[in-house]
Amino acid sequence: MRAKVSFEDSLAFAQQLDREDPLHRYREEFYIPTCDGGECIYFCGNSLGLQPRRARHYIDVLLEDWARMGVEGHFKSRHPWYSYHEMCIDSLARLVGARPEEVTVMNSLTVNLHLMLVSFYRPTPTKYKVLMEYKPFPSDVYAVASQMRYHGYDPGEGLLFVRGDGCGYVPLEAWEQMLDEHGDTIALVLIGQVNYYSGQAFDLRAIVEQAHRYGCMVGVDLAHGIGNLPLTLHDDGVDFGVWCSYKYLNSGPGGPAGIFVHRRHLGQRELPRFEGWWGHNKDTRFAMPLEFDPLPTAEAWQLSNPPIAALALHRAALDLFDEVGMSALRQKSLELTDYLLFLLQRIDDGRLRVLTPTRADERGCQLSLSIAEVGKEVYRRLSAAGVVVDWREPDVVRVAPVPLYNTFEEVYRFANLLKEVLSAL
Repeated sequence: MRAKVSFEDSLAFAQQLDREDPLHRYREEFYIPTCDGGECIYFCGNSLGLQPRRARHYIDVLLEDWARMGVEGHFKSRHPWYSYHEMCIDSLARLVGARPEEVTVMNSLTVNLHLMLVSFYRPTPTKYKVLMEYKPFPSDVYAVASQMRYHGYDPGEGLLFVRGDGCGYVPLEAWEQMLDEHGDTIALVLIGQVNYYSGQAFDLRAIVEQAHRYGCMVGVDLAHGIGNLPLTLHDDGVDFGVWCSYKYLNSGPGGPAGIFVHRRHLGQRELPRFEGWWGHNKDTRFAMPLEFDPLPTAEAWQLSNPPIAALALHRAALDLFDEVGMSALRQKSLELTDYLLFLLQRIDDGRLRVLTPTRADERGCQLSLSIAEVGKEVYRRLSAAGVVVDWREPDVVRVAPVPLYNTFEEVYRFANLLKEVLSAL
């Protein structure tokens, strides 16, 4: 592990950090978008990760085999399409801290959330409420609210949100208080493990333990967690998890999503579930029986055979994560964000405030910057200067230096550009 350094506000120091960075060479594994002939400062991997250069080869292999074999490619191609998704499972299990039988890759995030809610949101007249964090991703709210209405309950009464300190921060004590007050009426706790807006990471294990004491199921949306933070879903005791792969996992726009189902729920035939043939026993799948025989793994929730081209892109990215490992990525991520926080603290402007917690165990790659009064104009000027970040109303610029391809020099240049823009306004 690299020793903690004392930061300096200089280009030479940032360049020194890059020279000493053991992961710096992985930047060459990605295509970096260009702006006005030069490379952009791309701090938007929390929205869409960059394209791995090796992705083209993985797609070419698929296209060549399809052209050469046609339907025979399902079983005779270099990477048979029938079982192609299985090549992703071990990698995903490592990324989320699960047993291989607890994960699979399928569908898109919100589709998977609905499928999980079918199985794990089982409301009763006295226990039907759902608890979520403050300001969750809207699609999660839409999915939960529609499921509540489907079961005959009013989301206006049944949807509960953990409130924080008024600035977006939600302390663990707030979760505990809500569960103590309402746990007997809560059927499900659904957590955005890293909140998309504030960038705050939550203590899953502590929340799960408290929720389970009240008999609540616990699900987690890992859209901003997978590939960003080391995860331990099995040991944390989470009942189910869902994620997408186009953010930190770099699997391309609309890349395939995935699910986690804790081992204690596997093999339960009585568990309600929407069913499709890809979740059926592989030994008899092509015998085409009319009675569904679910697989004894998370694959039982699969509905249809997956899109192989999308899986090829996914596998190209996952192979990079296997090479580097989350431990090394997390270490560099903390150094990048620590350096950015150091530089931001040196900007003397009362309009600038970091919403994301500064504690290392409560954040990942993303820092959410609240910029009062002039935030939208700051965002526009940064964009014009070749900085790719994103904007969230009413005044937040989300900045995500990603350890696989971003550099300390980019962090330095971004902070200085931000300082210049704020000074001009």
